[in-house]
Amino acid sequence: MESWDEAGHPVPPGEVGEMVVTQPMPSMPVFFWNDPDGSKYRSSYFETYPGVWRHGDWLQITERDTLVILGRSDATLNRQGVRIGTAEIYRAVDKIPEIRDSLIINLERADGSDWMPLFVLLAPGAVLDDDLKRRIGKALRSAYSPRHVPDDILEVPDIPYTISGKKMETPVKKILQRKPLDKAYNRDSMRNPEAMAYFIELADKLAKGF
Repeated sequence: MESWDEAGHPVPPGEVGEMVVTQPMPSMPVFFWNDPDGSKYRSSYFETYPGVWRHGDWLQITERDTLVILGRSDATLNRQGVRIGTAEIYRAVDKIPEIRDSLIINLERADGSDWMPLFVLLAPGAVLDDDLKRRIGKALRSAYSPRHVPDDILEVPDIPYTISGKKMETPVKKILQRKPLDKAYNRDSMRNPEAMAYFIELADKLAKGF
């Protein structure tokens, strides 16, 4: 077991990275039910680092060779040093009738600031006006804290999902960080690959100062 950075390199002792397992262990599942070609299995564990098991947790290996598990890497926002589970955001937003689905990420900037947008798929007939945005912010502030309130709320035509039904938070973040598209996400592992078109276009707008 090792702790890796995004490029697939072990991080120094004391730093936080992705938990990976570089050799097979007896406790690993070898397949999923109802997944005859193994696509769901591979997308769940081997998509980030081809051929290497990514467990989906943040891992810190200390200088004493002890291990600190810091929670899910694919469902955690680092908001100015405070870790927020995306499930907390979704629990509050899902209670608002006008919101059919949502996805949230946090983009860290080079100057130390960040931008946390909430992308929402509206229910038929709903409009993302100032009143709805205020109610979303109020719901998050009341249920959790002001840090849970997004910086922007943007309407999207669809929320991207993997074939196995996971929201693709990390790939969306990589796209908005202008990572190469072939490194940011795998179309073959998606249930609705056309959903990424909005985020690719948004990344271009952000690069131009939108």
